[in-house]
Amino acid sequence: MIEDRSTYPNGHDQLKAHILTGTNNSKPKSRGYELIDHTADIGIKAYGKNLKKLFVNAACGMFGILADLKNVRKEKEVEIKLEAPDVEELFLLWLGELLYQLNGKGIILKEFLIEELTGKRLVARVTGEKLNLKRHCLKTEIKAVTYHGLKVRKIKDAWQAEVIFDV
Repeated sequence: MIEDRSTYPNGHDQLKAHILTGTNNSKPKSRGYELIDHTADIGIKAYGKNLKKLFVNAACGMFGILADLKNVRKEKEVEIKLEAPDVEELFLLWLGELLYQLNGKGIILKEFLIEELTGKRLVARVTGEKLNLKRHCLKTEIKAVTYHGLKVRKIKDAWQAEVIFDV
């Protein structure tokens, strides 16, 4: 489990977040993300005191929508290397690659460790296990990560992103 002790733009101090369970009943921002109401799809607004925290919290938000992660074991590690022309494109590629790990390779992810992130380049190690429908509970199918409403920006001393998923 990864903890985020970020200070968020709205003034919350040192919020302790346990963000990888997907069933967390804590306040939305204490998880590092919150759900966005959308007419046909679903989205998240993610927060982070830096880009690494932002990307991790967004990944946790997406997998929190996808599944109940409490029974997911950390048995399989995948290295992810991505490059993009800007931070928004990199953010989209990041979430798209994580979604591919589940939808394309059948790996449900629980932990996200970003080793390098420059805004145009990302190196990460993500951990989870092969999807087993006898043990894992999928909640919502996400078909794609979309450009619709995509925002990645720095506000004062923190980062914030919004993304909509096609469900």
